[in-house]
Amino acid sequence: MGLTTINGGQHAIREVPGCYTCASRNESNRVSETDLPGWTDVASAADRLSLASTPAELHGALCGWLAAGGTDVTAWPALVMADDSLPAPMQGDVLDCLRGASVSQLGDTDFGFQLLLPDENVPVTERAGAMFDWCRAFLGGFGLAVADKKLSEEGEEALSDIANLAAARVDDVDPEGDEESLAEIEEYLRMAVLLLHADCTLGPRHRQRLH
Repeated sequence: MGLTTINGGQHAIREVPGCYTCASRNESNRVSETDLPGWTDVASAADRLSLASTPAELHGALCGWLAAGGTDVTAWPALVMADDSLPAPMQGDVLDCLRGASVSQLGDTDFGFQLLLPDENVPVTERAGAMFDWCRAFLGGFGLAVADKKLSEEGEEALSDIANLAAARVDDVDPEGDEESLAEIEEYLRMAVLLLHADCTLGPRHRQRLH
């Protein structure tokens, strides 16, 4: 299965005593609460907590949990990974910023939701692999929180498409020809996640705006 079978800026984290503050490249400017921390910063924060997950997997699982109506809490890794032994991020650190930004983006009426994936200068096969990992993690988090919620027909289709992507392999990716397809799939994923979030948490009225 090839990629075509499925129809803001870099941020740094500035350390201050006792916490982390999401900051833009310009250290004098604070970014919006809707800006995701950068890939490298999330990876470093996960290492500090000994979380054996990539940034894509962490963000995917978190977004799956939130999209299905899971509780927004600081100790989210233990919930979305179904492992009570996992430590909670400190308030204001990178992973807490990731949670807050994800909650804000999912609720953004201007559809500002973004996936946390490697930068565009990373080879397309690596970015595609991270996207597939994101989808697998999303399904896990979603399954933990969805319970008996009823999905719309469009929501069922979106979930099925995410499952198809989760089953994809990097070997299927054409390093030369799939750059554009990757961007199209990322855009589709954004809308699919927002549709599922609307199904589970916002109701049919908001869902109609996605069509």
